[in-house]
Amino acid sequence: MAEFFKVVRFGEAQKLLRDNFPPLQTEKVELSRSLNRVLARDVLSHEDMPAFERSTVDGYAVRARDTFGSTESIPGFLTLKGEVLMGQEPGFSIGQSECAWVPTGAMLPSGADGVVMMEYTEKLGEDTVLVSRPVGPYDNVIRIGEDSRWGEVIFSRGSRLRAQDIGVLAALGVTEVKVFSPMHMGIISSGDEIVPINEVPTVGQVRDVNSYTLAAVITNIGGIPRTYGIIPDNRDLLSQGLEKALEENEVVLLSGGSSVGERDFSLEVLLSFPDSELLFHGVATRPGKPTLAVRIGEHLVVGLPGHPVAAFMMFTVLCAPLLGPVPARQVRAVLNANVASQAGRDDFLRVELSDSGEGMVATPVYGKSGLIRILSLADGFVHIPYEKQGFKAGEPVLVTLF
Repeated sequence: MAEFFKVVRFGEAQKLLRDNFPPLQTEKVELSRSLNRVLARDVLSHEDMPAFERSTVDGYAVRARDTFGSTESIPGFLTLKGEVLMGQEPGFSIGQSECAWVPTGAMLPSGADGVVMMEYTEKLGEDTVLVSRPVGPYDNVIRIGEDSRWGEVIFSRGSRLRAQDIGVLAALGVTEVKVFSPMHMGIISSGDEIVPINEVPTVGQVRDVNSYTLAAVITNIGGIPRTYGIIPDNRDLLSQGLEKALEENEVVLLSGGSSVGERDFSLEVLLSFPDSELLFHGVATRPGKPTLAVRIGEHLVVGLPGHPVAAFMMFTVLCAPLLGPVPARQVRAVLNANVASQAGRDDFLRVELSDSGEGMVATPVYGKSGLIRILSLADGFVHIPYEKQGFKAGEPVLVTLF
C-alpha cells in the first residue's frame, strides 16, 4: 500500500481548501464593538474632514503675505481684529495687515490663510501684535478636506480595525460598520496517547498541546474556536464527536489521526458521513505532509498532524488565510545560514528575527516537528517553494510573521 494517497502540492491544497471552504458571512456591528473586526466592504467618507480651515497651534490668524520679511530685529505690525472662540464661527474677516487670536483647533476667519505661533509674536498695547517670524500660505493650518475628502475610501475591504481606526470613523460620524462574521471552528484532539494538560503523562503519553495552540491562533485571527476535548482511538466516539462538532461549526480541525498508521481508521469515519468527499490526503510540504481534508456537505474537516509544530504550521499556511482577506504581515530579511530544501515540495522554514543595524536578519530555528519549544522561539517563517532547492546565506528572503 502506498504511504499516502491523493497527495497534492501545496498550491493545489490551497485551491482545494479555498474552493470548498464555507463562505464567509457578514454582519453589521456598532462602531464601539468593531475593534479587531475585519471590514467586509470599503468605508467611504461622506463629508470633508475637517469641514472648515482650522489652526494647528495657539497663535494669530493672518494673511501670510502680511508677515513676509518679518524678523526679530524688524518685526511686522498687525492690527488685532478680534478673538476666535472654540466651537464658534468667527463673526468677522481678516483684511490687510490685520490678525485675530485663534486657539488650537479653532476656525480661521475669512481672509486668513496662515497662523503665526504665539511664540513668535508680542502684543503691543490692546490692538497691535508684533510678528517676528513670517509664515507661508497655510502654515499651521489644516485645510478643508485635508484629513479626508467626500467620497474618498478611508478603509478598504479586508482592513482589520485598530483603536486609532475607530477614532477616524468616529470623527466621520460612522456609527456602524459591515464586517465579516467570525468563523466557528471546532477542535478535536484524537489519540490514546493524549491526556489533559492538568494530568501528569505516563510513559508514552503527551499533554494536549494542539487544542490550546489552535484555539489561540483562531482567536487571534478573528475566529471563534470550540474545543471538544480528547477523543481516544475509538470509531464510535470519534464519529459522535465529529457529528457534534459539525453541527456547531463550519470547519472542524481534527488534530492527530491523519498519519499513515491511523489513516484507514480516520478516513473510514470521515467518509462515513453523507455527502462526504476526500479532497486530499497528504501535502508535499515540510512540515505537515500527512495533512488531509474532507468535505462533508457544506462543512469542511481538516485533519492536522498530531505533532504541535506541524499542526500549527499547516493551519497557519493553509487554513488561516481563508478566515478573512487580511493580508499576512511580512518583512524582508537576510538569511544568515545556508538552507537546503528538497525539490518537489514546499518547505516552511521557521526563523528568528534580529536587527543588525543595517536590516533584519533571519536565523533558522531548527528542530523536529515533535519538539515543542521551537514554536515560541520563531518569529515567523520563510516559504521555500517546491521548485527551489534552498537559499544561500546572505540571500534576501520574505518572512511571514506569526
